[in-house]
Amino acid sequence: MASQAVKIIDGGKLIIPAAFRRKLGIDTGDTVVIELGEDGLHVRSLSSAVRRAQDIVREFVPDDVSLADELIAERRVEAEHE
Repeated sequence: MASQAVKIIDGGKLIIPAAFRRKLGIDTGDTVVIELGEDGLHVRSLSSAVRRAQDIVREFVPDDVSLADELIAERRVEAEHE
């Protein structure tokens, strides 16, 4: 794993080196997700964090189940009762 020493500047800002940003697919103005882990701070691009969340959900949902279809069906039933 690559590492580089950087300083925290005013306001608690951390400058992520350009090579790291390129590797992570992060550009100026992008939103990132940070996690505090046992071993330190982890920075992910928003798209990477979404993919990770989707992978976690897939572990618990059978392949033949569409959560979107289930949600739509539930909303239709609720709408019929209103």
